[in-house]
Amino acid sequence: MSALILNSRCLALLISSALLLPASLVAHAQMPHPQWVGTWAASPMPVENGSSRIPLSDTTLREIAHVSIGGSVVRVRFTNRYGTDPLTIRDAHIALSAGESSIQKETDHALTFDGSDTVRIPAGAVMYSDPVHLDVPALSNVAVSFYVPSQNMRSETFHDLANQNNYVTHGDVPGSTALSQAKVLPSWYFFDGVDVQTVGGSRAIVALGDSITDGWQSTPNENRRWPDDLAVRLNHTPGLEHVGVLNEGISGNRVLNDGWGPSAMKRFDSDVLAQSDVRYLIILESINDIGALHDLRNPDDAVTAAQLELGLKQMAEQAREHGIKVIGATLTPYQGADYYSTEGEQVREAVNDWIRTSGTFDAVVDFDKVTRDPEDPKRFDPKYDSGDHLHPNDAGYQAMADAIDLKVFGLRTR
Repeated sequence: MSALILNSRCLALLISSALLLPASLVAHAQMPHPQWVGTWAASPMPVENGSSRIPLSDTTLREIAHVSIGGSVVRVRFTNRYGTDPLTIRDAHIALSAGESSIQKETDHALTFDGSDTVRIPAGAVMYSDPVHLDVPALSNVAVSFYVPSQNMRSETFHDLANQNNYVTHGDVPGSTALSQAKVLPSWYFFDGVDVQTVGGSRAIVALGDSITDGWQSTPNENRRWPDDLAVRLNHTPGLEHVGVLNEGISGNRVLNDGWGPSAMKRFDSDVLAQSDVRYLIILESINDIGALHDLRNPDDAVTAAQLELGLKQMAEQAREHGIKVIGATLTPYQGADYYSTEGEQVREAVNDWIRTSGTFDAVVDFDKVTRDPEDPKRFDPKYDSGDHLHPNDAGYQAMADAIDLKVFGLRTR
């Protein structure tokens, strides 16, 4: 009985204490945290040899991102993943792009970090901005601008092939409508993600791949990569208009060994699992591992089909453990490419057969079948060949996007 009385007294004391809390604190504690879904992403890389390609101190960067899904509340992710020193940025802004280095001034919003206009990002880390209320239409271009003050910077984090003109100019001018005397920047620096607040049906797809996912040989500034084309299809399909597409392709990327940028297996956690509300993964990787068989300068490049299959299987299983549905994509033809070899072709065909038949993936998209020449299956169909016999042209990228069965993403058909 005494214990019951004591517990009742403790409960009454707790209730009375709670009633004495400031109303603002109680309200804050009850506010739900925003839920986020990715609408745009780029895979970070270290600048080659740790040497800067451009002078970045005391400069304003204005970088353009073509979002997949829209939203009314956004946040931006800044990255110092491959920096060896802390990175300070300040006076960051987001706005709708007006083309080239200009913004739609009436849409310009300052970005803060816990209320501050300055953020110090530790080496190896990322930082998200505070949420901003901004109406971002689906399939639109947003401009993220920020000032990089003078600081010790021994290495930079960037995404090399933007296939999109970005801009850099001297001084602290991120809020300017247009950047005067701006130089074109062909890469994204220190910025690798845009999220929007979720609505009903929101979810994201990650496209993990190499230059064929990165969009090499597609028309610059036109957003004709196959993940962009897929985003258009989703946006025009009732019930899938809130499914984002995140392009995590790196040109020259490999599954097993570092190439141009970290290997797919090395970057898997950050580029796939850490993305906001990712529910699906499309993997199109291995052609650069296979291409290295043409000229074995490094003994580690002597990869086999079985080794590639194991790497792909490991990534698929890891994604599935996190509730992500995995779509395996077959490797497109490459006979005639600079690094083609008969041995490599045998590995490509073996890996493709495994992707189609092993049961490793929840679904398969047969990019090989869609893009190959019906008269010579080892080569690209001429109408889809960019000319280097390795990368598609715009029509080829569109054909790849069109080959993806949207029922994989929850499309309901009668």
